[in-house]
Amino acid sequence: MKCDVAEFRESRSGDKKVDIDRDSKRISDGLHEGAINVLLDPRGTEWTSEQVALEVQRWQDGGTKEVTFIVGGPNGVASDLVGRVSKRWSLSRLTLTHEMARVVLLEQLYRAYTIIHGLPYQK
Repeated sequence: MKCDVAEFRESRSGDKKVDIDRDSKRISDGLHEGAINVLLDPRGTEWTSEQVALEVQRWQDGGTKEVTFIVGGPNGVASDLVGRVSKRWSLSRLTLTHEMARVVLLEQLYRAYTIIHGLPYQK
């Protein structure tokens, strides 16, 4: 599995709506056609580690070449961007920093692969 991280500095015009729209457009512009786009969203579905593994397995079995995980800004993302995602996943009901969300995401993906391959890590 290859993993790339793209970070964007958040806009700070002072107008919350303008900032959300501007940041969401930059994120949208980086999305690739045919990719599965997953928005990390506190209003998304909470998955167990086993459910994450099932999703990853489905993506692999379906021939998915790219999955993009999106972490929006502190004020969320524009509805246009929400409309472009395949899934909305809540990592936790807790508020997480971007850095912590990235660590939790990567750990859960690693755990999913250990579950898929029957390795003991997930226990």
